[in-house]
Amino acid sequence: MASEHDHHHHGHHDHGPHDHGEARAGHHGHGPHDHGGSCAHAAHQSERAAGALEQAEAACRAQGVRLTPIRRQVLEALYATHKPLGAYDLVAQLAGQESRGRPLAPVTVYRALDFLMEQGLAHRLASRNAFIACPHGHGPADLVAFLICETCGGVDERASAPLSRAVAGLLAGERFQPQRQVLEISGRCGHCRDAAGA
Repeated sequence: MASEHDHHHHGHHDHGPHDHGEARAGHHGHGPHDHGGSCAHAAHQSERAAGALEQAEAACRAQGVRLTPIRRQVLEALYATHKPLGAYDLVAQLAGQESRGRPLAPVTVYRALDFLMEQGLAHRLASRNAFIACPHGHGPADLVAFLICETCGGVDERASAPLSRAVAGLLAGERFQPQRQVLEISGRCGHCRDAAGA
């Protein structure tokens, strides 16, 4: 089970998790698989981006925090791809954008990522040292599983009440108090398996 947030360069700080709730099937990936040449993860990400950004704005207002232009730019960059993005990838992608007339500094991007994770709008995948947008509101104590496709790079976010109960029972038996509960599973998604005839 991997930690969602680890320290990374340029002062990125550890924060508590923002993981998935009951059996709401959160997607960082495909809806119904299309079996043409396009990636179902990419199509789904493109379809939901605008609505998810509106939901993020509303969620921030409800919490009394601001999705500033810089924070929104970082979130938009995460929604612009179906693959997890590393911090350096985000810095490079946003390098041409300006803040108060100056190019965005790397530390500004890292702070925006911190904010997005604190608000449950993004997750860090420890196994990839990369970030993904999260359009789902869920509790900090909830167990979430990330299904990471090694073929197309897409990520599905899943929660399961039975899985959560099983892990809770295991932790209770060991009298272990978790700080965060994140499960990362690498493999090949159903779309890529179908495309390969697997």
